[in-house]
Formats: sequence, structure tokens, C-alpha cells
Amino acid sequence: MALMAKRPGISTTVAEIRTYVLGLDAGNTVIKAVLFDQNGQQIAVHALDGQSSTPEPGHVERDLNELWSNAREAISGCMAKARVQADQIAAVGCAGHGNGLYLLDRDGAPLVGIQSLDTRASDLAAELGAAHGDRLHEICLQKPWPSQTPTLLAWIKRYRPEVFERAQTVLLCKDFITYKLTGERVSDLSDMSGCGLTRMPECRYDDTLLNLYGLSDAREMLPRLIDPAEVAGVITPAAAAATGLAPGTPVIGGYFDVVSSALGSGVVGAGEASIIVGTWSINQVFSSLPVVDPSVFMASGFGQGRFVNIEASATSAANLEWYVRELVERGGHPDDPFGYCNARVGEVRPAMDDPFSHPFLYGSGQGAQFRAGFYGLAGWHGEGHLLRALFEGVMFEHRRHIGVLQDAGVSFDRAVLSGGGARSPHWPQMFSDCLGVPITVAEAQETGALGAAIGAACAIGQVASYEEGIARMTRVRQTFEPDSEKFTHYANRYETYLDLIDTMQSFWSRRVVGKDVP
Repeated sequence: MALMAKRPGISTTVAEIRTYVLGLDAGNTVIKAVLFDQNGQQIAVHALDGQSSTPEPGHVERDLNELWSNAREAISGCMAKARVQADQIAAVGCAGHGNGLYLLDRDGAPLVGIQSLDTRASDLAAELGAAHGDRLHEICLQKPWPSQTPTLLAWIKRYRPEVFERAQTVLLCKDFITYKLTGERVSDLSDMSGCGLTRMPECRYDDTLLNLYGLSDAREMLPRLIDPAEVAGVITPAAAAATGLAPGTPVIGGYFDVVSSALGSGVVGAGEASIIVGTWSINQVFSSLPVVDPSVFMASGFGQGRFVNIEASATSAANLEWYVRELVERGGHPDDPFGYCNARVGEVRPAMDDPFSHPFLYGSGQGAQFRAGFYGLAGWHGEGHLLRALFEGVMFEHRRHIGVLQDAGVSFDRAVLSGGGARSPHWPQMFSDCLGVPITVAEAQETGALGAAIGAACAIGQVASYEEGIARMTRVRQTFEPDSEKFTHYANRYETYLDLIDTMQSFWSRRVVGKDVP
């Protein structure tokens, strides 16, 4: 689990000549290729949007051939913008969204790509949790949940046995890209521990764990497990022809994207905190040993004595993305729809009479029945009030997660904010005021890709450790200090937000989903 100093066969001379490192960041929708120099300065970035499909209610899938096509185009586009030669790139690192399920057949062809917003396995997760939840938590520090990789695999085994029979390899999102680049079927410690498939804190596969999931016959499907900052393989001739990268370029195991984003924002030491305002609400505190508490969502390990304790749910900036897609862009608003939203938020002065919002468009870890909504609207409220309520509701759900970590004994006195929400002129200050701690925003916007690049630099010996890589390759853009009056304001509204969740439980539980009206 220790960092590799340098891959055998990669000489110091070559590592010195090769100036750049390439970081890839594959989310549920967008994939980005970002080129960095040895000091972490961004040279070029190229991003592509992917398409998700919903073949049935609760199912969220992607075409893996499209994912690879987008990855190829992102890499080649980034290199073209940077105007660098392929042999100047020293190594490649990839980060990707955690959980979901990416299956290959015996020939290496994709069978299914299920994303981490999928909720098809809600009933099965509840069933597994009731039967084995406590025992599972004892081993992997997680209980079953709908988008969790082993729960989805168990769902495939039960409801799509023909797919399960054809499957040979279980991968995570970034592992599929690594496979296409190198031909190696591998995964890393951070992703596999983050999806509940390893014994903790050892971060190794465990037969008892698989038996509890009902997956004793899936052991051979699990890929080779390596350190995230270990070389997984090298760019194959076929991948070189497809991407423009040089054959033989090292590719590392890569990262669960929440870990990578924390690294890229400058967080790695025990007691340091990272809040990611992205598709998911990610709230994580690093430690030398994982916290053992059934109320904490998960723990992920990414090296010897390196763990991150995570409270998370799909309740963050995906809510704003939905608002922009369905209401702002539909209305023919300008080229910068997120700038438009931030401008509307800035026009509103916070008041106790402001409406409330629940950020549960994609459910909640508290219950699959949770739904989003706006509450307390009056005739004098405008779009700015709606958007401020949305911003505040996302922030309150982050605060609720942080409260779970604090109740488990995890503490911090400052945090780094990253993800798309960190680019807002309002959200960082709102988080500082609400949490009552200083909030730092990193200079780098593509923190997920930068974290993967830092790992790649470690693997080939450009830096000796994560700490050295972070010191060299990350910088602070701005720090936001809390306002005591706003802290009191948000504390009062947060209590109302929680009360409103309790009030809505009856309505959510009574909702009946019947047949569509013909």
C-alpha cells in the first residue's frame, strides 16, 4: 500500500525529460482531460458531456462505448490545445465517480454501465441491510445502499441472471478507462474500499463479505487490487493510436474521485476536511485509522495509514444542474446559465421569511421515498428567492452530513471547498457562515484531475510523497471567514429545515406510484 517510487523500466532520465502529467476526471456525466506541469499549473483542459439513459424508473445507465469515445476525444483534444508532444507526458492518472457498476464480459466487451445515481436496488438494499447490515458494517464499514457496487451486482444476479452469467470483471468508472488505455483489468484501494468490497482497515478482498452480499460466486470477477499511486500498466499501441498518447506511458491505478478531489484541493493530512459541492454532497475528514461508527456512511482507504471518513448523498449541486437544464436553458437564457443563477442569488438579501428547499431530486440516504420541493413561497418571492433557497437547501444537507461525522467523534476547525459549487461567488461564504469555520477554495478548478496527476507524479518519482506533491502542485485561491450574525441566521433556519423534513415524512411515505393515466 506504499507509494511506488518509480515503475521498473522508467529511468530517472526519462522521468526528468517528460515534463507533464495528465489527469483524467470521469464523473457521472462529464469527462475531463487536464494537462499539468510539474508544479501543478494547468496547461490545457478538454471536457465532453456524456449521455445517461433511464430505461426504467430508477435506472440510470450509460453507454460505455460512448464513455471511451469521449475519453479518447478529451485526451486528444487536451493535447492539441496544449501543443505538447506525446513523449513529453510522463504519466497518466484517472479519477472517477465511485460505486455504480461497470461489467465486462470474457472478451473485455462492456455488458452494462450503471451510474451512482441509480436507485433500482432500493428494495434489495433494504433486504440486505435487514438481514446482514450490522455484520457487513463490521467488515467493510458500510451498510448496503441502492447505488453501492456489490448491491447492484447482487441485483444483476437476481434480476438479470443472463448478464451475471456473461460477466467476468467488475470495474468502477475510472477502471474502465484504465482498462481501455492499458488492457489491464485492475482497480484501486480507494474505489474498492469506497464501494464496500474490502475488509477494513486492511483494504483487501474478503470471502465472508462476499458471502453476506450473496456473491460468493463473484470472487473471480473482482479485478486485481493495487495502490492508487501504483502503476497499473502502460499505454498500449491501440490506445496510443486512439488518443495520441505515447505507447509505454505509465498509467496509475487512479482514485475514487472524492479522494482525488480532496488531494487536488490540498487536503491529505489526518484531521483535514474536504467538502465537495458536486453531483454528490461529499463531506470527508482524513484520518490515520477509519472511524468505526454505523451512523457514518463510509470510509475509504488510499494508502498505509491513509483513510477518509465520508458522509455523502446525491443531494448537492446536481439540484442546480437540474434547475439550469429544466428552467434556465429552456427559457433561452444566456451563454452562462450558472452565472445567471448566481446573479439572481446575489440580488436577494437573506431573511427568515425566505422559502425553503429540500435537495432530494435523486432521493436521500435517509430514505428512498424522499423527494425535493420548495416550501413557504409567497407572492412577493421571485426567482432569486427560489435559487437562494436551493443554494441553502444544498448547504443544509451538507451540514447535516457533517453533523453525523461530528457526532461520531470526527472534528475539524477549517475545511477546503471544491467541486463545481466552489466556483460560485456565494456558496463558499454561505458554507463558512453556516458551519462557523473558515472555508478555503483552491486555486485549481479541476481538483479531481489534479489529484490524479499528483498520484501519477508520486508513482514515477517526480515527488516523494502526497505531502510533497500537494505542497508543490496546489495553491489557495481565497479564504472565507464566518460571519457570526449569519451563523445565527442559518442555525435558526437549519432547525426549521430539519423540522420540515420530519413534517414531510408522512406525505412522502403515502405517495403511491401507480400506472400512468392512459
